[in-house]
Amino acid sequence: MKRRTFLSGFAASTLSIWNGAARAQADADGVTRIITGSPAGTPGDVLGRALAGPLGAQLGRTVIVENKPGAIGTLALASVARARPDGTTMGILSLLTTVAPHLLAKPAADPLRDVLPLRQLASWGNVLVVQADGPYSTLDQVVAAARRGGIAYASGGTGTPAHLAAELFRQSLGLDLQHVPFQGAVGGVNAVIGGHVAMMFATTSAVVGPLAAGRLRALAVSTPRRMPTLPDVPTLAELGHPDVAFEDWLGLAAPPATPPDVQTKLVAALSQALSAPEVQARLATLGFEGATTADSAGFAALVRTESARWEGVIRRAGMRAP
Repeated sequence: MKRRTFLSGFAASTLSIWNGAARAQADADGVTRIITGSPAGTPGDVLGRALAGPLGAQLGRTVIVENKPGAIGTLALASVARARPDGTTMGILSLLTTVAPHLLAKPAADPLRDVLPLRQLASWGNVLVVQADGPYSTLDQVVAAARRGGIAYASGGTGTPAHLAAELFRQSLGLDLQHVPFQGAVGGVNAVIGGHVAMMFATTSAVVGPLAAGRLRALAVSTPRRMPTLPDVPTLAELGHPDVAFEDWLGLAAPPATPPDVQTKLVAALSQALSAPEVQARLATLGFEGATTADSAGFAALVRTESARWEGVIRRAGMRAP
């Protein structure tokens, strides 16, 4: 029994030493990690990889992106929360991960408690689209139909920003809307094109092709200002619905005990990296706009405000992640 106890303790000590040595070696190799809770090819992943080179140049380190999907991004945030607070680990913090605790019974991490918001990276809106040759050519017609007998709308899945936007639209205007979730935005967009559902809120990158091809019609954008990529499409506020305005966003967070001087260094490096021409080009390709706030305090305030705003929408809708 004593021998087994000794061996167990020896193994645990050896593992601890090995893990510590691995972390020390990673730091000695000059590697900084950006952990994202989204798969490859999604906005957080694409923007993280676009930032890696310019950010690495600012920090004098190699920046890599690690994908750790699961639990609506909170598994990735949990990894950030447990990391050493030395500036070598950051994580993508998004609108979706911010509302995850309101959608999940047991989130892996709470963005309000377990991580330190560093800086917002980008923001973008959604476009309300309908079938190009369908029965609706104005937002008023959609609203009238939804009040008269109800219509169906698509999203890329329960709890996604497109679902949140439509639910905010429904609650704010008192509409009869039925949610039809799909496995990703493409399925939802195709359902609108085919006339299987009446409408959808979607990112510009998801609908720019069908809009250009004349297969979809854009009725409004959710941003406070008109989108540069769709200058002829009015905002929801212009059409008399300012309470429905919203923007999706991405930012970076650090472990909660990150010292102020390290935090300041990271924010400055991120600001410089965001101004790099290749990053600006990638933002434009994705249909993203600049951040609405450029410092840690402003970003932390945004995270708190967004969490409170969407918690109410989610609670009233009875929305839960599958």
